[in-house]
Amino acid sequence: MAAGGTIADVGVHGSKVDLHLERLWSHNVTITTRPVDTIPIPMLRKTVQPKRIDAKQLITHRFRLDQVLPAYETFGKAADTKALKVTIEA
Repeated sequence: MAAGGTIADVGVHGSKVDLHLERLWSHNVTITTRPVDTIPIPMLRKTVQPKRIDAKQLITHRFRLDQVLPAYETFGKAADTKALKVTIEA
């Protein structure tokens, strides 16, 4: 891991996660957390827009608009389906 950076944890989690601070403390890492809202969006957009992160790699499941119910079910069972981000396309 290179020194510096931000870990943005946005959302609500269905299970406990161990965060090993002993691996991060000497790397000058900032950790931000928020429930699902729009507050962190400007900061996240600054990271994604200049192509520092390929946001498409975060999308694990894609659905059409007529598949909205299975999409919500997949996202609702993210621990089982391994869904990170779900998109619904018209």
